[in-house]
Amino acid sequence: MASVEASRAGRSALRTFLASEAAGGIILMATAALAMISANTAFSDDYFHFIHAVTGPQLTPKLGPMTVHLWINDGLMAIFFLLVGLEIKREFVDGHLSTWADRRLPVISATAGMIFPAAVYLGIAGGDPQLVRGWAIPAATDIAFAIGVLALLGSRAPASLKLFLTTVAIVDDMGAVAIIALFYTAELNLAALFAALMVWLTMMALNRFKVNALWPYLLLAVLLWYATLLSGVHATIAGVLAAFAIPFRRTLAAPDAEDSVLHRLEHALAKPVAFFIIPIFGFVNAGVSLDGVTPASLLAPLPLGIALGLFLGKQLGIFGSVWLSVKFGIATRPKDANWAQVYGVALLCGIGFTMSLFIGGLAFIDSTQNDAVKIGVLMGSLLSALCGYAVLRFAAPNLKKSGESE
Repeated sequence: MASVEASRAGRSALRTFLASEAAGGIILMATAALAMISANTAFSDDYFHFIHAVTGPQLTPKLGPMTVHLWINDGLMAIFFLLVGLEIKREFVDGHLSTWADRRLPVISATAGMIFPAAVYLGIAGGDPQLVRGWAIPAATDIAFAIGVLALLGSRAPASLKLFLTTVAIVDDMGAVAIIALFYTAELNLAALFAALMVWLTMMALNRFKVNALWPYLLLAVLLWYATLLSGVHATIAGVLAAFAIPFRRTLAAPDAEDSVLHRLEHALAKPVAFFIIPIFGFVNAGVSLDGVTPASLLAPLPLGIALGLFLGKQLGIFGSVWLSVKFGIATRPKDANWAQVYGVALLCGIGFTMSLFIGGLAFIDSTQNDAVKIGVLMGSLLSALCGYAVLRFAAPNLKKSGESE
């Protein structure tokens, strides 16, 4: 019994987080469905009143009075991005992305998996200058939703596929963070930006001087969030910057160091993010009224570009890059997985839900366009989830060793 408890205590944060996200992804599906039901039944007035209810002061003229929607998208999602940043740092310093050999396939796949969806979107919607701004919406992958679908498959999905999906999503998240910072930033307040830089440098100095108490970093992270909010850079970027300043102790060839500040914070945040923040984000962002929606409106350039960008662009970019990488000896196929299973995971990467809705809210403020974004994201994500599940459900188990030709 003691050995079992020790094993559980020593489990890597990645395995624990995967378990949380699998369950959290299933809850996310339920809350997204609940949002759609709420927005299209007798509860619709209550649903939209709740989302837009004013619940706080005006923190910045850019946003106006704080509403439930703003607190979740600009506040709680900063915590989500903090967890994303912690994941990225740990995996690059002492995890599955710590060497160039480990990074090669996920980086190639994630990069292609962002370029191809953007190209598909621009090919469909790029003719309208007002819609070009949405090019990044289908470039994102929702790890919680995708892992949730994989969890439904149980042992039919090899562990290597879950690891591949996770590492691709981590690199994808890095790309999404960069896109938000570079392309969806409003006019900058240089004084606030300088203040944010000073706070972040203070956090880095604490790390440098080996301050291992968690509370100074959390206090400064709140100040960093507020300064970033005032600066014009989207406030959620503060979460990623704060994560990079959190101390992490490397333990090569061993489980995560449990006394590491990063380890403690990541484990503290994993379940609240998976079971509360992401589901409530899905609930307040997925609800869209279907009144007046016709087949013609579904085939309009904005929703169609997003849906096909997610469904076609993701599978073309990710599966194509994996196949070419293996063919030319750049990388090896995920262990114990056949090509049908790799294709199934490439389909699942087309589930863009959380990040796509988030970027869509930054790209389009107009309510009509925002509703079209939600419809496109829901169509593309649902189609990717169903097709990915079907392919993985019926794909034969691989009987050959990884890397052999078939």
